[in-house]
Amino acid sequence: MRPTAPKVLAPPLLALALVLTACGGSGSGDPDTVEVVYNRSTDNNIRFKDAFLESVKKEFEKAHPGRTVKLIPIQAPDNDYATKAQQMMRSPKTAPDLVYEDTFRINSDIKAGYLRPLDDYIADWDAWDQFVGTARQAAKAEDGRTYGIPDGTDTRGLWFNKKIFAEAGLPADWQPKNWDEVLDAARTVKREVPGVIPLNVYTGKGPGEAAVMQGFEMLLYGTGEDPLYDPAAKKWVAGGKGFRDALGFVRTVYAEKLGPDVSDALDPNIGTRVATEFFPDGKLAISLDGSWMGQNWINKGPKEWRAWETDLAQAPMPTQHGQAPGKVSMSGGWTWAIPQKAGNPDLAWEFVKTLQSRENAVRWDVAGAQIAVRKDVAADRRYLSSMPGITFFTKLVPYTHYRPALPVYPQVSSAIGEAMEKVTTGDASPEAAAKAYDEQLGTLTDGAVVRR
Repeated sequence: MRPTAPKVLAPPLLALALVLTACGGSGSGDPDTVEVVYNRSTDNNIRFKDAFLESVKKEFEKAHPGRTVKLIPIQAPDNDYATKAQQMMRSPKTAPDLVYEDTFRINSDIKAGYLRPLDDYIADWDAWDQFVGTARQAAKAEDGRTYGIPDGTDTRGLWFNKKIFAEAGLPADWQPKNWDEVLDAARTVKREVPGVIPLNVYTGKGPGEAAVMQGFEMLLYGTGEDPLYDPAAKKWVAGGKGFRDALGFVRTVYAEKLGPDVSDALDPNIGTRVATEFFPDGKLAISLDGSWMGQNWINKGPKEWRAWETDLAQAPMPTQHGQAPGKVSMSGGWTWAIPQKAGNPDLAWEFVKTLQSRENAVRWDVAGAQIAVRKDVAADRRYLSSMPGITFFTKLVPYTHYRPALPVYPQVSSAIGEAMEKVTTGDASPEAAAKAYDEQLGTLTDGAVVRR
């Protein structure tokens, strides 16, 4: 959702504003300085992005004498980061020269006039040919122009703890064939290993897109029913059977107390707790989660946990009834974008080229546990041997889905998060939550909705 600037900042955003004021903000107007805004993890121990960008900054400054890179991290949950970045991009006085942009926000930020097309730059850049078609498409807008350079993607599946499974009498090579088998495994863990969280499914408004994309949409696209958006009709799809079934799965997880405590599940920092506490401390059996999880435990991540390589395993998330193709994934990713009101767009582009040299692209995908979006990186032995599970998650790409890259999507996502929260807390049935979603969807799209 593209928020408007509030008259009084909420506490998290006020803190962000004070941080940026203290470090000089952005939009300095210095023609020899490129200002780069990016999101820093809320976990203070995750610093691989900082270290990577610092190294690229040194490389760039050495190759461009007299030029300076000013890195401006915003430490906040993704939704708050996006809000602050949007606030900065509204004015040439505060707009950075380069911003790290989630692909699902690109079109809404384009519509708001925040980003500039990069096609003229790309036309003279040989490296663009190395990017796979899906990655190019993720950074392309409705107007057919490209507004961001992707630096990696991701896929999603089920992570599970083999030690807990052994205690519960479940197989170490667990590969569930449908939703019922996922839920049955969670019920077995609850019964046989008390005190352990059987199954984590991200949910609610607090976790934001983590809940909507790797919780709800992983379920919805596994139903085989209507998608979120009908590209042929160019309309959003009202919440039908698949929508209700996806909410029903979430309701089952929390009604049967198979998931984390509801207060924990709705915490914006639940993802950090899963990675640095629940899994490493042996408190969680299964999590519907992303390919990047290993970055928390390797390369001096926030939680040193060498045993993850032997204690954890992965399985594809199955479709609802095991129907073809049998498994489902969702993919997203981030891009480097140049704001429309950037003072030094040409210098920003030179920095992007340094960021996306082949060597730096390999280093970034390895450090960030990213799924490669460049053909030359995907073939690099360092990438292929970078982390246990990288081959598993790369093989999910043929089964993956992408969010509708449309301007209103962030608002639709917010409405889905509300529906998830209602069924998680028990305040609404899946049917009632879906009906409330339909009403919001009609408002967001001026009634341009497919009802089936």
